[in-house]
Amino acid sequence: MFSVFKRQMRCEVPRDYHLDKTPANAIFRSEYARDDQWVAAFLAQAREGRVGTRWDDQPFVTPVLFWYDPKRHEIYFHTNLVGRLRANSKRHARACFEASRTGKLLPSNVALEFSVQYESVIAFGDIRVLEKMDAQRRALYGLLDKYFPEMKSGEDYRPITDQELMRTSVYAIAIDSWSGKRNWPERAEQSPDWPALAEAWLME
Repeated sequence: MFSVFKRQMRCEVPRDYHLDKTPANAIFRSEYARDDQWVAAFLAQAREGRVGTRWDDQPFVTPVLFWYDPKRHEIYFHTNLVGRLRANSKRHARACFEASRTGKLLPSNVALEFSVQYESVIAFGDIRVLEKMDAQRRALYGLLDKYFPEMKSGEDYRPITDQELMRTSVYAIAIDSWSGKRNWPERAEQSPDWPALAEAWLME
């Protein structure tokens, strides 16, 4: 299943990028690209993500807590029973998901080279609302196990009830492509010539 994703991840984005010619998950700088194993591990530990949906021509981004299930290659999350994300999902099936982590800010003596340590995952696929209670429970318990692994249903908290399921919307994104990126240098690029150039400019 992942062999297609691996081939796509090695595809760099051309400077005249067009979505009908280049995969959505192509990465411009291939040296930053990560493999599928790295992407799955990153999604397993990432704290939060953002879901991109749209209502016709208007895009929206929604922050969510999420659970990635490697067995089904799907991302799960939930929102209120009624809201923008559910309306958008019913109107347009295509969605984009993003999760990221940043480290140190990296100063430079060249304005263009200021940077930050970062790693991220972007996934593309179809979003759907889970209608069956068994599927909803599975997704929600996956979320609870991810964020509260030390707590057990029926021991540390009351199990999910049917009435509670009727008060929430549970979603799945079936991933058809993804990409992972990591750029984590210890220092930003610097110019060894800048102090001399600045001094010469001041003397003119």
